Amino acid sequence: MTDVEKLAGFVTRASYTDLSASAVQALKIRILDALGCAIGAGGAGPVQAIADQNEDFGGRGVCTTIGGDATSPDRAAFYNSALVRYLDFNDSYLAKGETCHPSDNLGAILAGSEYAGADGKTLLLSLAVAYQVQCRLSDVAPVRAKGFDHTTQGAYAVASGVSKALGLDAEKTANAIAISGTAFNALRVTRTGTLSNWKGLAYPNTAFGVTHSVFLAMRGITGPLEVFEGNKGFMDAISGRFEIDWTKEDLERVTRTIVKRYNAEIHSQSILEGIMEMKQEHSFAPDDIKAIEIETFDVAYNIIGGGEEGDKHIVEIKEQADHSIPYLVSAALLDNEVMPEQYTPERIQRSDIQSLLRKVSVKPSQIYSSLFPEQMPCSIRVELTDGTVLVKEKKDYEGFHTKPMKWETVSEKFKRRSNGRISPLLQGEIIGSVNGLDSIKVKDLMRLLSKVRWKGGIKHVKHK
Repeated sequence: MTDVEKLAGFVTRASYTDLSASAVQALKIRILDALGCAIGAGGAGPVQAIADQNEDFGGRGVCTTIGGDATSPDRAAFYNSALVRYLDFNDSYLAKGETCHPSDNLGAILAGSEYAGADGKTLLLSLAVAYQVQCRLSDVAPVRAKGFDHTTQGAYAVASGVSKALGLDAEKTANAIAISGTAFNALRVTRTGTLSNWKGLAYPNTAFGVTHSVFLAMRGITGPLEVFEGNKGFMDAISGRFEIDWTKEDLERVTRTIVKRYNAEIHSQSILEGIMEMKQEHSFAPDDIKAIEIETFDVAYNIIGGGEEGDKHIVEIKEQADHSIPYLVSAALLDNEVMPEQYTPERIQRSDIQSLLRKVSVKPSQIYSSLFPEQMPCSIRVELTDGTVLVKEKKDYEGFHTKPMKWETVSEKFKRRSNGRISPLLQGEIIGSVNGLDSIKVKDLMRLLSKVRWKGGIKHVKHK
């Protein structure tokens, strides 16, 4: 039996009764969090471009798009995934050599579940499967250091989750995973150097292509079943050898994922909580600052601190801003928050933030690196113009797995992201439906999401 057939066996054996109560609650929290991110992203330029393309290219309207028209499952997966991902405000999973955002799988699994006429328990189970596959592959087969993007493991996760939602047998599931794992090996350049819109659209594109691939497998198309261990397969070409005994895996990895408190790259969260606490505790003003020195673990330094993935003092667009510790810290100090409002072109270009971010320096710590990912450690040193030096150390934040975010907190986050976009009545209905997802049909949740209308009642406009 090949490794992909063993993985397919895990997918098809998985049962809702395998989920603990804490895993079910964690899944609901992350679904509501992701939907708040999606509603908050409506009308954004890159996301609207996808909506326009869906409208131009067509597709039988069998699956709901959030706030828009029904379309084909793969296009619904693309659009809804883009909404979830665009703000870069959804959950994360931290492995030693990889970071991923498992709720990126939600858009595709919603589409597969709706197409299949599934109930909410199937949706929760299918999403748990996707979380488990992506997180465990991130644990044992990281690809970042080899120059590949975390969407590479995501292809296996989406294929597993959508196959489960569609109720495919083990043979078709194995072929779906094999096709997807072969076809979607993305490059890390997406997140290095000068960042682009593709940073937020790379995983939605994987969701789009993989959903398409799963439906091909459903219709009998076969894939290379030695995708993992075969000659020039994933292990040979990218990851190196690894083993996962899928007969011993559970569905609990979701409880180790973390939710963002701030709308910023995940590794910045404890830094941002720390700098805001310092400002509140010591009542200094941004104009009083001479220099800020931040020490953090190597992953944060390399991705958002100016390490191997490029200088972070050059910030001109949203995608650069939310991946720059200097910008994020400056936004927190100047605006007392880091939310989507901090990424408008006008905010990014203002002289106050552009000046302050140049006073922020970041360096890696070997000690902090050894503590990651069990902790998210950092040290913040603020030197004021009068010679005062303030120092604060952090090891986690509200939303980390050591301080899980509660349902009530995530509900408030959902409301803040959707305020002014949907009515309080619809907010309450969506929150209630997610909370009771194990007792409703997926189509009932999608019916509510179809009612979402962005400011100005934006509808998809077909290009002539």
